[in-house]
Amino acid sequence: MTDPMKLFSLQGATALVTGASGALGAHFARVLHAVGASVVLAARRVDALEALAEELGERARAVPLDVTDSTAVARAYDAAEAAFGAPCDVIVNNAGIAVTRPVLQQTEADWDGVLDVNLRGCFLVATEGARRLVAAKRGGAIVNIASIGALRILQGVAGYTASKAGLVQLTKQMAVELARHGIRVNALCPGYVETPINREFFASEAGQAVVRRVPQRRLGQPEDLTGPLLLLASPAGAHMTGAALVVDGGHSVNPL
Repeated sequence: MTDPMKLFSLQGATALVTGASGALGAHFARVLHAVGASVVLAARRVDALEALAEELGERARAVPLDVTDSTAVARAYDAAEAAFGAPCDVIVNNAGIAVTRPVLQQTEADWDGVLDVNLRGCFLVATEGARRLVAAKRGGAIVNIASIGALRILQGVAGYTASKAGLVQLTKQMAVELARHGIRVNALCPGYVETPINREFFASEAGQAVVRRVPQRRLGQPEDLTGPLLLLASPAGAHMTGAALVVDGGHSVNPL
């Protein structure tokens, strides 16, 4: 029997994490690095990436990336291959934004901006990475960071929920088409996860009302996503593709 702990190892793999300058992206990068992967940290805020790369030390590189720019996406993969000598075996599509306004106040620019990053950007990153893996005759794992907003309504973020629902469907489509190449494609759907950006809101009365609708009566923490991420990214999830793995404390199944 294979050692269960070795199933979660990414020793020798190269991972690209988009949106690595944010709290969740940085957490994902730390997790993949800790289990042996060389990690390419990609985002627009290069100063934050460089600080994280310095923290991680060996096997970490900071690469500037705007996921909406196909030329920049190709350059990021070129830089990853130059740094680590192989295509990226693991791709974590984490870059994402939201505009919070009632749907009747959302502008065309709001809609286009969110869909461009959250859906088109993920498409560009995933397909470019997959093409390189196919050309190299290598398998791999793509993990698209979606949301429970793909599965239920979240107030005031129409573009965000539409983009995440589209991302889950894109995940399923790519999973079917890429399976014959040994490339697995899955989506991770977090619920509300506490980060420095939302901590003040969730401490408020309105935020606490949201927390009370979560059956576990607590917010998620980045650490709650560690195991699910590794399951989808590592050999432990070798027979999983096209899945949307929900990690939300029961929120999405609560009818309230």
